[in-house]
Amino acid sequence: MNAIEIHDLTKSFRGMYALDGLNMTVPQGAIYGFIGENGSGKSTTEKCICGHLVPDKGSIRLFGRPYTDAGVRAKVGALIENAGCFPSSSVYSNLMMQAINLGLKNRSGEIARVLKIVRMEDNAKLTFKKCSLGMKQRIGIAMALLGDPALLILDEPINGLDTDGMRLMREILVDITKNYGCTVLISSHILGELEKIATHYGILRQGKMIKEIAASEMDSRAQVYVSLKTQETRGAYVVLRRFGYRAEVAEDLIKVYDVEETGKLVALLLQNGQKIFEVKKHKIGLEEYYVSLMSEKAV
Repeated sequence: MNAIEIHDLTKSFRGMYALDGLNMTVPQGAIYGFIGENGSGKSTTEKCICGHLVPDKGSIRLFGRPYTDAGVRAKVGALIENAGCFPSSSVYSNLMMQAINLGLKNRSGEIARVLKIVRMEDNAKLTFKKCSLGMKQRIGIAMALLGDPALLILDEPINGLDTDGMRLMREILVDITKNYGCTVLISSHILGELEKIATHYGILRQGKMIKEIAASEMDSRAQVYVSLKTQETRGAYVVLRRFGYRAEVAEDLIKVYDVEETGKLVALLLQNGQKIFEVKKHKIGLEEYYVSLMSEKAV
């Protein structure tokens, strides 16, 4: 069963289409990286799923049921834009107010559970306004996790975080899916971080889904190349082309594709009088894949 199935979703604002026949599938148990330029329709899609916006047409099903079904709505937690906390209240008090709002039983136990998940069990008494940006983001996730949702929707939760904050956020999101069985839909512009945790990707452009792909499939397709920094870039490039290598010059580097043996490549250049300063092997990742898709002519 899929956690989210969207078909032909359309949403317009004053005659301008934010979503234009969007189709989308999020497998249950996935960390689904939702990618697109500003204005591509990511937040609008998330708000439609959460019921914050009513689409013009199309269908949204969550765990096989219409998204308007009260039972399935209770399975959705979301952090879109900000946590909506009271600045002068403590972390615990903000969570308690949300727990009361949701009508939860054993509220203290549930708050303790979510604080442990987001690694903030020692900060429950801290006032919200004294929390760092990373802590505020984690508090927002804790609020979204109240009631043990099966689907968590997060809009740009890692933007603005420092290195440690992003690392901690990655650990939390992986923990949520592996140990708590939650499906995560996460939008982000920080593709290098998203690539470390996502199991699936959906790439939007102008309100349309242009590509959905599993991380494993993308990894198997990923092109490998060797980058070289040599004393004479042009001379080394000419040698490589003469011996049949597929190469290109990028600033002061040479990128060589489809290399089976790096040692053989280096030996060839040395034998032909080329001095080599640096050799690195790379795999084309999410960012390069995304850029290549976005550079293609829109259909």
